[in-house]
Amino acid sequence: MKHTIATGSNSARTPGPAVNGEADESNGSASDAPSKTPAKISVKKSAAAAKDGPTPVMAQFLSIKARVPDALLFFRMGDFYELFFDDATQAAGALDITLTKRGKHQGADIPMCGVPFHAYENYLARLIRQGFSVAICEQVETPQEAKKRGAKSVVERDIVRIVTPGTLTEESLLDARNNNYLASLAIIGNGMDAAIACVDVSTGEFFVRATSAQSVKSDLASLPLSELLVPDTDNLPADWMAILDELGQGTQLTRQPARIFSSKHAERTLLECFEIQSTDGLGVFDRADISAMGAAISYIELTQAGRKAALLRPRRDTAETSMAIDAATRTSLEIERTQSGARKGSLVATIDRTLTGPGARTLGARIAAPLINVEAIIQRQDEVAFFLANDQCLTPLREALKAVPDMARALSRLLLDRGGPRDLLAIRTGLQGARALAAIIDEAAKGPQAAGPLPHNLGAALRDLDGVDDNGFSALISLLTKSLQPDVPMLARDGGFIEKGYDPALDEVCKLRDESRRVIAGLEAQYRDLTGVKALKVRQNNVLGFFVEVPPSHGDRLLTGDHAETFIHRQTLASAVRFTTGELADLDSRISRARDEALARELDLYEELVGAVSEKSDAIRKAAAAIANIDVAQGFARLAVEENYIRPQIDNSLAFTIIGARHPVVETALKKEGTPFIANDCTLSEDDQAHLWLVTGPNMAGKSTFLRQNALIAIIAQAGGYVPATSCHLGVADRLFSRVGASDDLARGRSTFMVEMVETAAILNQAGERAIVILDEIGRGTSTFDGLSIAWAAVEHLHDRNRCRGLFATHYHELTALDQRLARLRNVSMQVREWKGDVVFLHDVGPGTADRSYGVAVGRLAGLPDAVVNRANEVLAMLESRKEEQNSLESLPLFAALDSEPTPQITPDSALKKALDDIDPDRLTPREALEALYQLKRHSDDI
Repeated sequence: MKHTIATGSNSARTPGPAVNGEADESNGSASDAPSKTPAKISVKKSAAAAKDGPTPVMAQFLSIKARVPDALLFFRMGDFYELFFDDATQAAGALDITLTKRGKHQGADIPMCGVPFHAYENYLARLIRQGFSVAICEQVETPQEAKKRGAKSVVERDIVRIVTPGTLTEESLLDARNNNYLASLAIIGNGMDAAIACVDVSTGEFFVRATSAQSVKSDLASLPLSELLVPDTDNLPADWMAILDELGQGTQLTRQPARIFSSKHAERTLLECFEIQSTDGLGVFDRADISAMGAAISYIELTQAGRKAALLRPRRDTAETSMAIDAATRTSLEIERTQSGARKGSLVATIDRTLTGPGARTLGARIAAPLINVEAIIQRQDEVAFFLANDQCLTPLREALKAVPDMARALSRLLLDRGGPRDLLAIRTGLQGARALAAIIDEAAKGPQAAGPLPHNLGAALRDLDGVDDNGFSALISLLTKSLQPDVPMLARDGGFIEKGYDPALDEVCKLRDESRRVIAGLEAQYRDLTGVKALKVRQNNVLGFFVEVPPSHGDRLLTGDHAETFIHRQTLASAVRFTTGELADLDSRISRARDEALARELDLYEELVGAVSEKSDAIRKAAAAIANIDVAQGFARLAVEENYIRPQIDNSLAFTIIGARHPVVETALKKEGTPFIANDCTLSEDDQAHLWLVTGPNMAGKSTFLRQNALIAIIAQAGGYVPATSCHLGVADRLFSRVGASDDLARGRSTFMVEMVETAAILNQAGERAIVILDEIGRGTSTFDGLSIAWAAVEHLHDRNRCRGLFATHYHELTALDQRLARLRNVSMQVREWKGDVVFLHDVGPGTADRSYGVAVGRLAGLPDAVVNRANEVLAMLESRKEEQNSLESLPLFAALDSEPTPQITPDSALKKALDDIDPDRLTPREALEALYQLKRHSDDI
């Protein structure tokens, strides 16, 4: 999906033009309609133009809409966000709400729909999930303020934010357990230099990595990406233009002016954002890095209506820091999502034992980009080992983690001026939780039951949890504890969140407000006694303020006699009669002033508290990151205990020895059914001189599970976790490739076989000695000889050229003869047994080759009709009777003997005789006997 978000010639901070006209009422209704195509509207109109043109409010709408032509405009009118024209049509369809009309323009009805302001986030979330961007246009003054500029002045409105999938901050719109990345792709010069900048606006995370036309899809696939920014230009190299078109089919592509990607513009943006004099202060970044980062910041400030992006200082990722896993491999192995798109059933979901949103996000990031630095991997393993050795601390640690809120996202909302009292409360609770975690870990490391020293990473985490490098959090925790009530509203404008006793000036105003309310309660009792009307009540609304209300049957009593001087009639309804009094009017004025003063004071105090939090923002982010890392480590420890995972040995060798390996996802599913998982060994090592295994065996015997489980174990191990095996020794892999299962890409005109060949080509062209390659059924999508030829050549290439560690599964049994001349190739097969005519799959991998594929047996298990199964067995027997028994490689090409062998002639007589020979009358059921008769009848008809 492609979008272009722009604000036209006006910046997002510029108010809409003041248009002469009647000030808005509280419901914000409009009396006329805009034209169908947004355009700038001239404020001054002749009388003739005004007659047919838009009303002043609609003129304002059109002027603002012209600045965001590709976003839906939520136009605030009183208690609703209204949408008009095409925006209304699109939103009504997407939200399944009623599409109405309001007035006419150029003879046509104007479509309109709206969503209530108090519940707009629910509708906004649905629109964002469907790929829309939404511009929020608020009333930036009250109708009373507008009237000061003239009796018919229009309430001023302006865009306060453009909501896009990659710039979300609201808790209700985000997945707590997943990052929400906005990426910016900068392509420099002839396309040889390129970079991707990635920002999670909700947490402030910011990093950049170099990329290329060959690796960009793989680089982007490792990120939970919501939106990708690209330059809006046709001056890119042809290969990059093709890549962008391809990326746009699966990602929201937002085109931005090429100028914001220019290195000069980007550099200025970076300097202003981080308030520095030179980009050297950020680190070592090249021209492409700066272009990508600057463009990302420009877009964020655009969507936030000019507010400065609240980001951490950027870090530079390099390809040398993590295992490269391309998009096809991620899909094949179902690392972050299953092939249906669900998180449940994926690797990440299966091994996730974290208890916080930040912890889950950190786990996902580690699994998406496993490390290749041995020392860093071992440091992560040491953290897990500490919690396993000191398991007495796991239970209190997990309880403490459950109480820790998402400080990183709360902080980002506060810094973007989009937070509220609950975010301040989250910071306080989070910092208190950080202290509790630090105390638990410190006790485990120093207590009488301590087992071993505190690992380096956990030692650093303890410092961050207490904010040691920034003078600690004691003062901030104390401030937020004294100032905030235990239960606070979401929005600061709702008031009532400052604790009594914190601010004397606020307490004084609140006392006046609260005492006035008590006076009103006393007046109600006094008026009842005075009138003798027990049903009399003092009520309040936004129109009348405070008023006296009595049932209609008592209305005359207050309208006549002595009471008429005290009670002034205001309103008569079918259910009540309403009055006011001089005392009530006076109290109403005093309470209103007190309420306004109290709210104004609370808002001032809120800003002070946000400022105090902002001063500690870097330290708070470090504490939040430490909590997330601790959560991941304890989660791996809990997983190891629950599922019997072990610590893998990791080094820089080319070893790959996994004993008793298990598939983490399949094992979990079988456990729920009460079925044990059959573990298998895999040794692709230098010592064994067999870096490449050729795996044969029938479908349903577990080949795909065996292939995938070894790849998944490598991912978990290099992410720093424990693995499902009895022992494991792995030399780090720099790349992982997997091609298991069939898929097509019809949108791009690619058949299943074409997709298979494209993915296989990528593997054979990129895999090096340190790579791990998993291939299954290469060549099965074409004719037998073509497919066998491709599979044959691919095995040779992997063995001789790539020289990588790999598993190659195939049904082409002819390939098993290759072990006679490929020294590093070993044949293994899935073990099968036949018992009383049935096939039993043992799900066990053993040395040697499979003699049969048992495809017909699998078809019978799948429910093929008996007639089809029986006929398939007949045909199979005939084909096998003429199969070349010689598998020697002495007479290459392999197929020469097959081509020269005359095809046996199968006569109807021989077919009938074979059918009779296959019948065992003593074992036939009545139904099978009847089916046999039908077969014999068919054969006799052919004679």
